[in-house]
Amino acid sequence: MPVEIVLEPDLDHCIETVAKRKYESVLRVLLEGKEENLLLADELELLRLFLESADFKTLRNRCDAPLIAGKRVKVRLRSAEGTPDWSIEID
Repeated sequence: MPVEIVLEPDLDHCIETVAKRKYESVLRVLLEGKEENLLLADELELLRLFLESADFKTLRNRCDAPLIAGKRVKVRLRSAEGTPDWSIEID
């Protein structure tokens, strides 16, 4: 099943920090859960792949200027074969 996660960095938290916090949050929910949640398991895997494969220096560079200009930045992750597909949206 395709999974999509939207991460929103800000001036206080870069995209890598936001992704790590989301990963930890999903992992915590899975570990506390009484039953298996396949959607959360898929989200956890997507975040793991993103954290292992993303070029965070480049991502930070692409996100910082719009954030400094007061714009809202969203990094949209989608599940794909092998590595996650991601895009950056600036509002």
